[in-house]
Amino acid sequence: MLNTTLCYIEQDGKYLMLHRVKKKNDINHDKWIGIGGKFEDKESPEDCALREVREETGLTLTSYAYRGLVTFVSDRYETEYMHLFTADGFTGELIDCDEGTLEWVDKALVPTLPTWAGDRIFLDLLARDVPFFSLKLEYVGDTLVRAVLDGRERSLPPQ
Repeated sequence: MLNTTLCYIEQDGKYLMLHRVKKKNDINHDKWIGIGGKFEDKESPEDCALREVREETGLTLTSYAYRGLVTFVSDRYETEYMHLFTADGFTGELIDCDEGTLEWVDKALVPTLPTWAGDRIFLDLLARDVPFFSLKLEYVGDTLVRAVLDGRERSLPPQ
């Protein structure tokens, strides 16, 4: 199993998004995602989120919140536990990211970008300021086939 973090950094009604276009053999190729990555040994979710944001953006978070746990189940990949954060305070200047292009995107436009179907579910939960949640997303190939929010089946977004 894999532990990762994902952070949506907010400023002026926008999220800092990463358009994944630079890495070869990238499961997220051409998708727009938040900032994050895999845990290193002995890291907590907060440690990982802070490190990944600093490495990928050059920013140091000063105000952030742990918002939820997203469990990805796939017929192709190992199970992934993604620890989801939002942040609204930071210092530093943006740097070039070797994984893609960083861009501030109006939060209302984010759901219209090429993202994973499941991302639209947790982005909606974040937009509605839902308290800490557990979301299980099951994929067959690239198709979302099941979503379970806090132990209850949830309808799927259009794909």
